[in-house]
Formats: sequence, C-alpha cells, structure tokens
Amino acid sequence: ESWPLQSGSSSGELSGSGEAQAEVLWWGQRPQVALVNTVAFRGVWQKQFVFSNTQNLPFILSDGSTIKVPMMYQAAEVSFGQFRTASDQRYTVLELPYLGRSLSLQIVLPSDRKSPLSSLESLLTARQLASWDSGLRRTKMDIFLPRFRIQNKFSLRSTLPDLGISDAFNPTAADFTGISVEEGLYVSDAFHEVRIEVTEDGTKADAATAMVLLKRSRAPVFKADRPFLFLLRQVNTGSIFFMGRIMNPAEQLI
Repeated sequence: ESWPLQSGSSSGELSGSGEAQAEVLWWGQRPQVALVNTVAFRGVWQKQFVFSNTQNLPFILSDGSTIKVPMMYQAAEVSFGQFRTASDQRYTVLELPYLGRSLSLQIVLPSDRKSPLSSLESLLTARQLASWDSGLRRTKMDIFLPRFRIQNKFSLRSTLPDLGISDAFNPTAADFTGISVEEGLYVSDAFHEVRIEVTEDGTKADAATAMVLLKRSRAPVFKADRPFLFLLRQVNTGSIFFMGRIMNPAEQLI
C-alpha cells in the first residue's frame, strides 16, 4: 500500500509497512522517542506507456555482461537535452512528466556505454540541475525505459546531527515539553524508508513475456539499456523528492 505525495502534516497508521510498524512497536516499549518517516511514491504518467509494447530486451550491466529485463516503450514528445562534463564526457537527460505535470522523472544516461555512472554523480549540484532545466528542448523521441522498483530503509541517527539537529538526540539537552507533558523525552533514533515504482502506468504490473514488433521510426532514440541515474523532481521549484541509481533493474523488479 502507498500514499500520494502530499504537503502538510497528517497522522494515521503505518499500514503500508510492516517493518516500520514493528520498529515503532519495539521502540514504543522503551521510555524514548523514535521518529519513523515512511514515504512511498506511485505516480501516473502524463502519457502512459502501453503495456503491450513492453518487451524483454537486453540491459548492459556495469561489468559488461547482459541480462534481459522488461523494457517499456513509447513514442512521445518530451524534454530532452545533450550535455558534456568538464572532462568532455557526453551524457543525455530525459524528462518524463507525471499526470498534472507538477512532478517529473529525469533520467540521466551516459552516452558512452563504457563511461562509469559514478562520473556523473558528482554533477548533482544545484547549479548543474539548473543548467539541465534550461538546456532541455521538446523533442519527438522513441523512448525505452526499464520497469523498476527501488525500496530502502536506513537510520538518520548519524545524518541529522550533521544538519544541525543535535539537541533532540541528547538526553540532557532535548526539550519536548511542547508536545508532551512527560519529562526526559529525547529522540533515540530516526528511520527513513522510501519506495518508488516506475511502471507502464504508475501501478503494479505483471512481467511481460511476449515480444512485440514496433514500426521503424526516424525519431531519435533514448534507450536506458545501461546504468542510469533518476531524479523525481517538483517542476515549479526544482526540488528533488527522490533520487537514485539503477545498476541492475532485474534485482529490483516488481
């Protein structure tokens, strides 16, 4: 189970994550506070991929070996740009809008199959993201994108103090009297769990096994058949909600 991205505060049961529930129950038995942040995104494309066009196609792993993965396809006019790094490494950026166009998924793909994805990760700065936004142009393209799912959970206990949130974790300095009459409360841990699914229509889909013949096209081709970066961003502010790398879609298939 998942929830759409929303702003503001809300409360309710963490019914979508049994592990998160177990974490809360375990910590709740002790005289301390645990923060659990569970975020799931399941978006619907502005233009959906047609499920019958999904084929099992090759995906080249970083070690040069090849596997077969369900590869989605659509022909569409999208925002697309070609860029170069300071070391003259070429790469492309494709942007796919979600329904309502308030959110979009950006795919960052090295042009050279032998270029390591790590060489592009250092480019993820606010200035570079702004240059992508200004450098994208509307282009009619044939788009191939593997279906994938990412899920991860980790503790923010060592990260938040680096961002200036330190007193909350200190039993002698924490002050939660504004939210509880009980004294001596402090944050013992903070967990963050995230999940994103990218499928034909934004919902869970069965694996495709049939091969489909597609008409030849003279349109440029964007084919994410090797490791790539993805960023889920808010269009009007440029804020990043999710970001990650896809090294092997087969390890994260729905």
